Parts: sequence; structure tokens; C-alpha cells
Amino acid sequence: MADRKHPFVIGEYYHLYSRGVEKRKIFLDQKDYNHFIFLLYICNTLKSIKLRDLGKKFERGESIIEIGAYCLMPNHFHLLVKEKQENGISTYMRKVMTAYSMYFNKKYVRTGTLFEGVFKSSWCVNDVYLKYLYSYIHLNPAKLRDKNWRHSKNRHQSELLEYVSNYKYSSLQEYLFNFYIINPKPFPEYFANATEHKKELFEWLSYEDTQEFPV
Repeated sequence: MADRKHPFVIGEYYHLYSRGVEKRKIFLDQKDYNHFIFLLYICNTLKSIKLRDLGKKFERGESIIEIGAYCLMPNHFHLLVKEKQENGISTYMRKVMTAYSMYFNKKYVRTGTLFEGVFKSSWCVNDVYLKYLYSYIHLNPAKLRDKNWRHSKNRHQSELLEYVSNYKYSSLQEYLFNFYIINPKPFPEYFANATEHKKELFEWLSYEDTQEFPV
């Protein structure tokens, strides 16, 4: 594991992200997205995971990290997490990325690295940044509708908000319907009230104009 500017500390929040090597797409169809989401759940355990367990009923037991938000994009993914136990994040990410790489390479008959090096991370320095990241991650799919939407003065916010709210591969769906990967309890109260905050997502991103946040 490469040295990090901010090492993972129990009780702290982090933004994790990684993309395909050479910016290649890592999700090519709906099954790929669904398999990765399945791995986000099944790998969050103290137990060792074997390929033969995948697709079967699996009692994962105690989780090793807390997940507050996620979003899968065609060539990358984002996670917002809380370190729950020592080396929890590193162990979890190794499990997820290794298992998905094996699945992807077998399915598409390829060899070699799928992801671009070690996953990236940034420490959530305060509540403002944490709230910003909740918004940033859930608004990522807007780029699929309009890649320059953040810089467009004439953007149609209501249409973009509807698009991201219906995007199948982010945790906003869980906040609006049923929790599966997400556990909002270890996060600030506004995480558990996403329905009320859905209309404020664009407002939260206004912080980007006045503060330097790593994303």
C-alpha cells in the first residue's frame, strides 16, 4: 500500500475513488454494475470471501467499514466511508477491487491490471466538506447528461436533478427507497434525511466556488 498524505484513522470519514487503467471503461453492461454493487456489500465483512460464495446466500456478519455514499460511473467509482476498525478501508478496497478485476478479466477474456494503480483517497477535514462530498458523489451522473453542466450558466437544474435521482448505480436510490450497501447511522443526521435534501444537492455544490476541496 502506497504512503498516503492522510492515513486512515478509526472514526474519520474519507472519500475513496478509482478509475480504469488508461481511463478505460470498467462497467460495460448492467450486469457489471450490479456485480460491483454486490461486491460492495459482500466484501464488507471480517470473513474471507471465496469465489464459490458469490451468488449464494451469504451471512457476512460484522462489517469492517461504514459506507455513507457511493456512485458507479462507466470508467470510475466513488465511495464515502468511515473507518470502523484498523486497516478496515484498505482491507475492504483490496477485496472489492481484486474480486471485481477477476470477474471482469474472466468475463471479457483479458489479462492485466484493470484499475489505475492504488485507489485514491481524501480525508474529510470538516462537516462542510463531508456534506459537499455527499452532494458531489450523488451528482456525478449529471456528467453523463451534460459533461459541462457545472460550468453552464443555462443548465436545467430540475432536469439534471431528476436524472441523478433516477440513476440506478448510486446510493441516492437507497436513500430514497431501501438501504442495502448504505448505513447512514454512523454519519451526520442529514445523511438519514436525503429525501429532504435532494432538492438542495445543487446548492451544496456552491461551496466549490469559494473553497478548495480535493475531489
